[in-house]
Amino acid sequence: MTEPTISILPDKTALVQYALGRSVDIIQQAIADHGYCTLALAGGSTPKPLYEGLAQQDLPWDKLYIFWGDERYVPVDHPDSNAGMAKQAWLDQVPIPADHIHITPTAEGDPAQSAQGYEDMLKAAFAPLQPLSGAGFPRFDLIWLGMGDDGHTASLFPHTAALEEAERWITVGDKDGEPRITFTASLINHSRRVMVVAAGASKQPALAQVFSATAADADYPIRLVRPTGTLEWLLDAEAVGNLALPDAQRITP
Repeated sequence: MTEPTISILPDKTALVQYALGRSVDIIQQAIADHGYCTLALAGGSTPKPLYEGLAQQDLPWDKLYIFWGDERYVPVDHPDSNAGMAKQAWLDQVPIPADHIHITPTAEGDPAQSAQGYEDMLKAAFAPLQPLSGAGFPRFDLIWLGMGDDGHTASLFPHTAALEEAERWITVGDKDGEPRITFTASLINHSRRVMVVAAGASKQPALAQVFSATAADADYPIRLVRPTGTLEWLLDAEAVGNLALPDAQRITP
């Protein structure tokens, strides 16, 4: 892994616009390089305006392949569904082929079965696309991640069994006893590029530990994100506060 880049924007609006511009550049470059872009989406509230911005872009939508880094164990039409939010804000507004949108299965009633089903879906989707890594994992062109106030990312929560999964692509996360379907850290770390977007003062305590030399990965699981490709942190000023982040770049729109 190369050293991560850290970009600090003055506020959340500027952060979203910068993330939108960076994402469009990465998507276009991937398509120019090999004819398509494999993209894993984040959930939560922060990426919604990013998705709404993407819906206004003029991109070769038939070249995109869409996946989700994690999903709550609810139907896609449930208000808490990450896929449902992305569909409403973006995917239903643009002509991405339906068979390019790989929604996490959550109807089986058995989270372990759903995790295996999603892994099988990813393997089938990647088979005709770019070759897998030497370790047998897919190499996404871009994975978007958020970070919770507790330092979790995707549905990799502190001190849960999902953190220990090294061989699978997909596993079951545990949020206070509620199951989630999630990418494993191993899958994330084989991505060509990972972009972490985090905003708000509530993120400061976790960020201080994420960039600490002594904090434990199990306490702040986003520390496990060490991709073989590149890692970009995009933060707003409130999230950073007075933290000293070496080599961070403050960007003025």
